[in-house]
Amino acid sequence: MTKFISLLKEAFTSDESRDFTSIGINRAVVLLAIPMVLEMFFEALFALVDAFFVARYVGTIGVATVGLTEAVLTLIYSLAWGLSAGASAIIARRIGEKDFKNASLSVYQVISIAITFGLLLGVMGFLFADDVLRLMGGEEALVQQGGNYTRISFASAPVILMIFALSGAMRGAGNAVIAMRAVIFANLLNIALDALFVIYFQMGVEGAALATLIGRSWGVAYLFYALLYVDKKLNLRLKDFTIEVEIISKIIKLATGVTGQFVIQSCSWIFLTRILSVYGSEVIAGYTIAIRVIIFTILPSWGLANASATLVGQNLGANKPDRAEASVWRITLFNTIFLVLVAVALIFNAENIISIFDTTPKVVETGVLCLVILSSGYIFFGTGMIIPQALNGAGDTLTPTVLNFVCFWIIEIPLAYALSTTFGYAEQGVFLSIIIAESILSVLAIIIFRRGKWKLKQV
Repeated sequence: MTKFISLLKEAFTSDESRDFTSIGINRAVVLLAIPMVLEMFFEALFALVDAFFVARYVGTIGVATVGLTEAVLTLIYSLAWGLSAGASAIIARRIGEKDFKNASLSVYQVISIAITFGLLLGVMGFLFADDVLRLMGGEEALVQQGGNYTRISFASAPVILMIFALSGAMRGAGNAVIAMRAVIFANLLNIALDALFVIYFQMGVEGAALATLIGRSWGVAYLFYALLYVDKKLNLRLKDFTIEVEIISKIIKLATGVTGQFVIQSCSWIFLTRILSVYGSEVIAGYTIAIRVIIFTILPSWGLANASATLVGQNLGANKPDRAEASVWRITLFNTIFLVLVAVALIFNAENIISIFDTTPKVVETGVLCLVILSSGYIFFGTGMIIPQALNGAGDTLTPTVLNFVCFWIIEIPLAYALSTTFGYAEQGVFLSIIIAESILSVLAIIIFRRGKWKLKQV
């Protein structure tokens, strides 16, 4: 017990001298996974806290606005995750090779990419915010009330890309504690500002968007501070900032593959939301709340997935492919156990959880149905999250992209439409299509990973 407590304390300290390619696998997993799990836990809180304040103090239309906006905003998050994974993969490989100079040089390129794409997406989303809501099936009253929320959310694009990209760089370097601190700091500020803007100043749904923008901005500021003055492996200096086209092309290649995966997933969620929109704002609101809860419980698993990506990248860089594979299977086991326990808790408390956010009967009914069905598929989500991310960490971004395309576009979307419309299962059919697609993805991922071709990938 004493050793375990000591290990937990160590996991919360920033120590650049750690070599995750030589210490015990269990110790490496714990030291990386704990801060990454907490980072994802607090990342999930952004959406959950916003949904809570909007549901309690704005109303059903406000929650539906958040749901429709987030369905499209996930395209930006897809690029953010892609850039984060690309940064993590290339920096982890350089760290494993002990090439700290090129690891630092890669961070400069990540920053350049984040700023460029963030500004482009932010301006476009800001200008066409109302059209986005209408395209997603939003009623005119929803467009009028929620337009500013959508504009502010899209204007946050540069900040979203930057905080994800810099956090990915930190994780790749093995300094996950810094990334965790940035997200916790940003989240606590977001909660305080949500209460101030939404409750005290009664700014409505746009107050929640503004709180998130400010919170994330301060998180980015902290990450820049850490890169300049705290982290010794990456240790940036503004005077050394240079553009390297070759490194940028490598990062974009990696990021494009991962972004493609998330775009495929995001577009599938957009289509699912569009299918559900025909059943009214209350169904959308219930679905939105349930998804926020799902994200809240699954994103810690993304922390474990990110840990697997870092360990795979660093161990391949150190020419230890067998150790990389063993790390992935160990993390998969931990994640499956965790998600099964969470699923049991959600299934038996679904109504109480949804009612915290909204007590409207139809909203609660839809939210409970969604929560119970998706929770029953958690055991498959566990494997389907870890192994594809491990492949990304190895630099094999094509395989997970193909898997996502087949499972989410070829299987999930047509199945959701058929079950909900043709066979008359309505929203239940949409929810069932999700766990069926995720289950198939997990089985295929296991088969491909066991073949081991990813061990030969060069980055």
